[in-house]
Amino acid sequence: MNNLPSLRKRIDRLDLELLRLANRRAALALLIGRMKQRRRWPVFDPVREAFVLRRVMRANRGPLSSAAIRQIFQSILTQCRRRERAVTKR
Repeated sequence: MNNLPSLRKRIDRLDLELLRLANRRAALALLIGRMKQRRRWPVFDPVREAFVLRRVMRANRGPLSSAAIRQIFQSILTQCRRRERAVTKR
């Protein structure tokens, strides 16, 4: 049924799924960060980051704009990188 409460419940479920996926992504980024630390590679890889942003923007079919998708994923990448740096400084 497409009434307001049922639509909001669907959004609530999606929000929790987005949260779960964001944390799974961050956990994988932390594993990569540990590998980079052992190899003495920098945390920030501008080539990889540009690739990720291009890929998700190209895959976007809306209704969010490519600029919005770029901003969302840039924020995710930035936060993962911050967490990666915090863990690797220990």
